[in-house]
Amino acid sequence: MIVFKKGLLFTMVMSFILLAACGTGGEKTNNTANTAAGNEAETAVNTEPAAPEEPEVKEPVTIEFWYGLGGKLGEHMKTLIDEFNASQQEVIVKGIVQADYAETEQKLQAAIAAGKVPAAVLASNVDWARKGYFAPMDDMIAQYPDYNKEDFVQTFLTQGQVDGKQYFIPMYGTTQVMYYRKDMFEKAGIKPEEVKTWEDLAAAAAKMTQKADGKTTVYGWEPMWGYENMLDAVLSKGGRILSEDGKTVMIDSPEWVDTWSLFGKWIHEDGIMSIHSGGQGWEYWYKTIDDVMKSQAAGYTGSSGDQGDLDFAQLGAMEQPGWAGVGEGKPVANAIMAGIPAKASPEEQQAAFKWFAFFNNAKNTAFWSMNTGYIAVRQSALNDPDFVAYSEQNPQSKIPLMQASHGSAPFQDPTGGKINDALKIAADKVQIENVPAEKALKEAKETAQKALDNLK
Repeated sequence: MIVFKKGLLFTMVMSFILLAACGTGGEKTNNTANTAAGNEAETAVNTEPAAPEEPEVKEPVTIEFWYGLGGKLGEHMKTLIDEFNASQQEVIVKGIVQADYAETEQKLQAAIAAGKVPAAVLASNVDWARKGYFAPMDDMIAQYPDYNKEDFVQTFLTQGQVDGKQYFIPMYGTTQVMYYRKDMFEKAGIKPEEVKTWEDLAAAAAKMTQKADGKTTVYGWEPMWGYENMLDAVLSKGGRILSEDGKTVMIDSPEWVDTWSLFGKWIHEDGIMSIHSGGQGWEYWYKTIDDVMKSQAAGYTGSSGDQGDLDFAQLGAMEQPGWAGVGEGKPVANAIMAGIPAKASPEEQQAAFKWFAFFNNAKNTAFWSMNTGYIAVRQSALNDPDFVAYSEQNPQSKIPLMQASHGSAPFQDPTGGKINDALKIAADKVQIENVPAEKALKEAKETAQKALDNLK
């Protein structure tokens, strides 16, 4: 057994405690130093300037714009689409060309049913707007402080309103005017400014008509196929489609029967007028223009939008006439409008409106008018320097504006198109089949009245 003295034991215990304490203290000091070094390193890292965040790159919204325009009209539409796409990076418009306005609406109807719609379309349908197929644009317009609705030609803007909301935006205006060959009028001794009535026009057409072997080789005039020309003439005589209370169809009134009977007589009995009908898309329209350009007709009634396709070295333009004893003509002044299908996504709807706003700013609506003959939708376009200079050099460009100032508002069919369809059928009977106007209009009135009564 080992025996320790008291003093030695005490000394050994104290030495052990001191050694232990020294070891513990040294470990703590090293940890503190390490922690401080770590903090310094961390501080050094945190004080470095933060790397800039990469800006979020948004892909442009690509939308389809359906429109039924051919010839130079289609070319000018493509020009503006390309300019819009190049002017900004948020939206890409893909133009999808249809044969005509009617085909655009037919294909849109199928697209709505399938749930896969374009974001923008050159079409309008009041009945479809009421059914919710189109999106109202009032909130979108409010997001553009400089849009200035008051600058629009109000006759055109209000045509896009349904039940107090703006469902459609006017892209351009149109009215049907008269185009004539200067050389044929001059040869016949006819002054355009003296053709004030339809009776005057019929007399001029008879004078310029040429026949050989019992057949007409040159027609004095060619109305455009369809009921629109004859409707203009009826409105100028004081006729109307519906009664003031909107309950009675009036297309068999004397104003209608007398006017349509005269057109039937001029076409089928007198042989001084002719029409082209049928064909694909606008084929009948361009055939009519070709007859005048080839001196096979002295003139025709067509759209103000035809001016972009016509040679005014050979042709002149004049307003539609009125009737003897009644007054000046009152043909329809119509807005060609665009809409946004309601099934397009919110992003697509915003993109579509951005495109519409670009198209009908003052500069571009003036460009459209100068190059197509259609009527500008903004009053400020008339002050565009290019437009002012153009109209001085091309007086025919003023004719649509002059006529629109005393034109009639377009008919809003409350039946969703059934009255208009009845008129189309009646016009074909008169213009093509030589059915007496009274019979054709009576049948159309019965069909139209039934459709109107079914709304009650």
